[in-house]
Amino acid sequence: MATLSPVKLAILDDYHNIVAPHFSHIDPSKLSITTFNDTLPVYTHSATTDEDRRALVERLKPFTVLSTLRERTPFPGELLRQLPNLKVLLATGTQFETFDLKAAKELGITVCAAPGKGRTDGKGSGLSARAKIDIKKGGGHPTTQHAWALILALARNVAMDDAVVKGKGGPPGWQTELAIGLQGKTLGLVGFGRIGALTARVGVLAWGMKIICWSENLTQEKADKLAEDVGLPVTGGGVVGEGEKTFKVVNKEDLFMDSDVVSLHYVLSPRSRGIVGAKELAWMRHSALIINTSRGPLIDETALLDTLRNGRIRGAALDVFDIEPLPADSPWRSEDWDVKGKSRVLLTPHMGYVEETTLHTWFEETAENVERYLDGKHLLHPLT
Repeated sequence: MATLSPVKLAILDDYHNIVAPHFSHIDPSKLSITTFNDTLPVYTHSATTDEDRRALVERLKPFTVLSTLRERTPFPGELLRQLPNLKVLLATGTQFETFDLKAAKELGITVCAAPGKGRTDGKGSGLSARAKIDIKKGGGHPTTQHAWALILALARNVAMDDAVVKGKGGPPGWQTELAIGLQGKTLGLVGFGRIGALTARVGVLAWGMKIICWSENLTQEKADKLAEDVGLPVTGGGVVGEGEKTFKVVNKEDLFMDSDVVSLHYVLSPRSRGIVGAKELAWMRHSALIINTSRGPLIDETALLDTLRNGRIRGAALDVFDIEPLPADSPWRSEDWDVKGKSRVLLTPHMGYVEETTLHTWFEETAENVERYLDGKHLLHPLT
């Protein structure tokens, strides 16, 4: 009697090599696992060569099930159509703008989310339940924490001072520049949903900051509702006077002109690509900071590099980039940002959501779906 071959599962883009243990309890005669710790170039990016595209197709072609990590590998229809063996695409998180769900459905590929709520069968670690804290009592989102880590590190010269004290590039030194105080300053949020509101909440409660916000379809009514949702008064929060809105909706130009700190929290789409360009950067104060923990292409990279090289704003902190991981020859890596006259620049490698609880919960959910697929059961959280 013929023996069935194990289902081939590929774990993609696992930089930290943390995913495979979540599948280790599954009988290897039923499941063959291959882990890739590196990311190949994005299939549809303008800088991707035909050779890169072929390499990506060849990597993915043998597998029936793919376990992905957020959008590190996008799946446009053109790529999906070259993967005849693919039956299940297991995605983490809840945003899938870089996945062609329509093409996946046409091809009979089931795409499933991992919403971060934990396993449904009670066999999980319970990490997600232990991490849940009421927003009004200090709960939040990993990206909110990282946004504030970048704002504070940039304002307080943390990276520059650390390098000088450790003697990187020369003998050990001491203080570099004066830090920026945030108390009473204006924080502008470009994109104002749940994460933007949580980021704003910290500014209000910690430093009494004035909050202004803008996005294409944002209304004052929506902003007021978000203030209530995060436990703030609709009026009179932070340093604003009684009767003034805690989260004040303004137009785009006023946001960039009036903010001391601009933080991006916008969903990337064809409409929002380049939503911050040379014009918006020129509106900013010379003393202002810009923070991007959302998606790199929201900002015109050429315009931002020009602005920072010429010191037209105080500084920028970036967690996201047009191409990720950053190529070795990327100007963000090769530029000497310590030259006097240039803006301060702080870079991190897309760490906004990369938190222990979040990632392990996602892959517990993914493992439950793999088990269900092997047992012939319907899959959880399907998107197609």
